[in-house]
Amino acid sequence: MESKSALYAPSAPLPNVQEMVKTDPSQVPANYIRNETDIANDAAFCHHLSSEVPIIDLYLLSKGHQEELTKLDQACKEWGFFLVVNHGVATEVTNGLKEAAEKFFELPLEEKNKIAIPPNDIQGYGHTQVDRKVLDWSDKLVLLVYPHQYRKLDLWPPTPFKDAIEKYSGDVRRVAEELIRSLSVIMGMEKDALLRLHQELVQPLSVAYYPQCSMPDKVLGLSAHSDKGTLAIVMQEDDVTGLQIKHNGKWVPIKPIHDAFVVNVGDIIEMWSNGKYKSIEHRVVTNESKARISYSTFFLPHQNAEIEPLDQMVLESPGSLPLYKKVTYGDYLRKTKDMKSEGKTHVSEVAKVES
Repeated sequence: MESKSALYAPSAPLPNVQEMVKTDPSQVPANYIRNETDIANDAAFCHHLSSEVPIIDLYLLSKGHQEELTKLDQACKEWGFFLVVNHGVATEVTNGLKEAAEKFFELPLEEKNKIAIPPNDIQGYGHTQVDRKVLDWSDKLVLLVYPHQYRKLDLWPPTPFKDAIEKYSGDVRRVAEELIRSLSVIMGMEKDALLRLHQELVQPLSVAYYPQCSMPDKVLGLSAHSDKGTLAIVMQEDDVTGLQIKHNGKWVPIKPIHDAFVVNVGDIIEMWSNGKYKSIEHRVVTNESKARISYSTFFLPHQNAEIEPLDQMVLESPGSLPLYKKVTYGDYLRKTKDMKSEGKTHVSEVAKVES
């Protein structure tokens, strides 16, 4: 990668949301409030579908269990999101990261700002959102963890948080590799084919702090979007629901299940699968009484990797025609990162073949 800034837009000087809430819990500046038209036109909620989000057993998947591979295929085709259990990441590892993160966000702002995101960079503590009219109600720690040469250790938090990130990231990488191998199988290839197409599996981590918000019906912690990579693996807190996904045009909350990861496919899987497995819009809502921390690990191809529909996936499609153009991953990121639109319009504007 000639530039790590392809992964996220450079940070803008934005106020610290956690500090705003500490100063005045009722305060919500106008540039965080969604306009009335967007709120009125928002999709309906469908709470009862939370219990129908697919659950995948990684242990069975790793053994090539056919029924579990079929469940993965259905989950990617019908939902784009699923929960992963029996993933093998020890509870002491996940708890270690959660405890260290909580202590970090409790630090005084001047302490956290010792690793603030520098101008025109992407790693560190602060904000990574593009210059939107409506801002997200969150502060983040963003780090590039793998490959090692992309790390900027001067922007990592001190031990024990640093050690907890190292341990968790190594373990969750193993989970991602196993999932990508299984995706390779259900897409008609041998297990390691999809990993090879990445050239290099790039792994950023985003630890997001969503403070409580006095206007949860009008303010989002994270605006609706799809992920631009291959996969995302999210660890949620057990007691606060915040993540919502768009399923059949309605918002479905992803209720936390103890010791389960939330996984979603990104735009790159959509392109490789020629649209069989679509990346899904998702967002984070705010909570009036509780703050929330989430831990999102993204898995991306190397910027020189060429992304196009795989031959066997094209043959499965109606008319056996490719629905997406051939793009290098770096070009895809550069063309989409400054788009102001929410949702998934960036995919059709940059990658889809014009009909």
